[in-house]
Amino acid sequence: MKKISKRARVLTCGAVLAGVVAGTFGAVSASASAPAAAPAAVTADAPDRNLTQSTHLTTAAATKAAQAALDAAKKENQRVSVAVVDRNGNTIVTLRGDGAGPQSYESAVKKAYTAVSWNAPTSELAKRLEQAPNLKDIPGTLFLAGGAPVAANGAPVAGIGVAGAPSGDLDEKFAQAGVAALKR
Repeated sequence: MKKISKRARVLTCGAVLAGVVAGTFGAVSASASAPAAAPAAVTADAPDRNLTQSTHLTTAAATKAAQAALDAAKKENQRVSVAVVDRNGNTIVTLRGDGAGPQSYESAVKKAYTAVSWNAPTSELAKRLEQAPNLKDIPGTLFLAGGAPVAANGAPVAGIGVAGAPSGDLDEKFAQAGVAALKR
């Protein structure tokens, strides 16, 4: 292989650098003067296999359900927190009742997330731990009674979680009151 002199290397690098600078300047000039092309749009009514639709609770409906669960707990002198999450596990609304324990907020969110993830009440899911104990290791989940799914046409659209009562059965009873409020 032939050795290139220092002078040839400097000239070569200078030529390459000049080309890069000229190309960059030209690209910037061209993009500054040319109008941007409009992105292709997909119409909502077009049959497109790349699109999907899903059903979500409105904020008003989620608030109605959370308030109904909180009211059911108040009637029994229970201090709880209530969370409603959407199908993706994102929190829509949370209500922390007067005097609810500090741990109840996070527990309510996790119960709601667990219920919507499996489209089943968390009391039923807690029973599954006997056959599959590793389920409890899934981040963000809580396999204790107190979570209830909300479904539309058989598909989960939300989860309601309640935490803070002395038993999970009571928490779940209050969560079911929230689900029932959506049917009225």
